[in-house]
Amino acid sequence: MTQKGILAFSGGLDTSVVVKYLQDEYDMDVITVTVNVGQGDDAKRIAAKAKDLGVKRHYNIDSRTEFVKDYIFPSIKANALYQKKYCLATALTRPLIANKVLEIARKEKVTALAHGCSGKGNDQVRFDIALRSGSDLPIIAPIRDKNLDRDTELKFAKKHGIKIDSVAKKFSVDQNLWGRAIEGGVLENPYKEPPDDVFLWVKTANMSDRPSYLEIEFKKGIPTKVDGKVMEPQKLVEYINKKAGNAGVGISDHIEDRVVGIKSREVYETPAATCLIEAHADLEKMVHTKHENQFKSIIDDQWAYLAYSGLWQDPLKADLDGFIQTSQRVVSGTVKLKMYKGSLRVVGRKSDNSLYSHSIATYGTESTFDQRQAKGFVKLWGMQSTEANKLQEKRSTKT
Repeated sequence: MTQKGILAFSGGLDTSVVVKYLQDEYDMDVITVTVNVGQGDDAKRIAAKAKDLGVKRHYNIDSRTEFVKDYIFPSIKANALYQKKYCLATALTRPLIANKVLEIARKEKVTALAHGCSGKGNDQVRFDIALRSGSDLPIIAPIRDKNLDRDTELKFAKKHGIKIDSVAKKFSVDQNLWGRAIEGGVLENPYKEPPDDVFLWVKTANMSDRPSYLEIEFKKGIPTKVDGKVMEPQKLVEYINKKAGNAGVGISDHIEDRVVGIKSREVYETPAATCLIEAHADLEKMVHTKHENQFKSIIDDQWAYLAYSGLWQDPLKADLDGFIQTSQRVVSGTVKLKMYKGSLRVVGRKSDNSLYSHSIATYGTESTFDQRQAKGFVKLWGMQSTEANKLQEKRSTKT
């Protein structure tokens, strides 16, 4: 019986090399699957490349709407930023892509699953766990299993006539609707400023001398309207990506702790994610009590950690989803953002569920807050602290 492997295929360096390894070293027929999550790639070009590489069958699946509704929107509700910086753009796609690969794997009755991840990155964790959760088939990962480095891959590609674009030769890039991740090359020096040709979505020069504004309306934690217009999920993200990117908003450059223990320098372009998470988190401050906000920040951090670490299907994440979903019942309102030459800040917010009361907060004569009540509260609030300090002073004087 002919062995048959299936591979999530981007048409880039890693997955192109893996196709040849599966064919030549594992003597396998190869099925490739490209899942469109907003990479912006030419589907026909990728299909043609798969054909040139000799794959038996290639599938292209458009999952952009599913990606936004079932992965991006939950991450907004969770204000998901791994280590307070990374919006999980790549991480969120992996369980979706793995599920689509498994659907085709069952249809094609393959004998093995494969991916193009290295042994240094997080994607091996995400793909392995997602694939194992839905199948008992063996997983082949030639880049990891053969300890291949990027230079070796490029030489292998040249030897086998595999065409690689110029960007892939300089950097490793992963792109989808939610963000663009760039690493490798000169970026491996954490002190070196990224060159301008790294960025495609976010302007770093020639920006408008006038500020621009975004008004984002949320209903139960989900963005539904931007600048007064109701938009479909995919169009909404694309619109904000373009508008915020033109204002220079959405670049993140930080040192990140990978699952495997490596510290890496990561550069991201995430204009829409930056704006939507900032706006959503600000709206929550207005409609939630301080106790809800304090506790939810813990839940949000854990949610981001699970998604980043490939534990999308862990029961704990489902538990966290339940809390987050309940918390979003009151998260409806509009947030106004101001963008100017790379800066972003919230300049206004409103909600029918707002816990902000002007009559209580104002310092004017119309205030309904009786300041005299504060005296007893302050005394009780600080009682233990003041008593502890007095006791400490007594002890110090004795010594």
